[in-house]
Amino acid sequence: MSSVLQLSKRFREVMLDGLWIANTNFKDQLSDVDWQQAVTKIGSLNTIAMLTFHIDYYIAGIVNVFEGGGLEIKDQFSFDLPPIESREQWEDLLNKLWVDSEKFAGLLEQMPESKLDQVFVDEKYGTYRRNIDGMIEHGYYHLGQITLIKKILKFDKQFNN
Repeated sequence: MSSVLQLSKRFREVMLDGLWIANTNFKDQLSDVDWQQAVTKIGSLNTIAMLTFHIDYYIAGIVNVFEGGGLEIKDQFSFDLPPIESREQWEDLLNKLWVDSEKFAGLLEQMPESKLDQVFVDEKYGTYRRNIDGMIEHGYYHLGQITLIKKILKFDKQFNN
């Protein structure tokens, strides 16, 4: 299997359909989260909605580069989630994440192998491969947070009702 196909498979595993590393993925973990749970704040932790927005922000930013655009995202804006005040708004955010994730994986699958070791936008960002690996690792990091926040919410609900 080519490197781009392996990377695409790894990306899909964390975002859409994999069970190999964490025995879960974003789509699985977020499938039973309602909008009130998604925006529930626990201490100083980010909300599930905030983490969902944050990971999609980076995926969409890299997709833009894959499509020939510039790197327009800025870390300082990666948590600027507009308020989620309804089921529809939460579902819109989830749908954006799934569409952007599919687009990321699809564009990656079409990428020439030689592109992986080319500079990603600017030398300070390293190569395409480094940024794709980073996106996968970033995904697992926040997937773990979401999984733990869901457990805390379930525990709180169980003992506070």
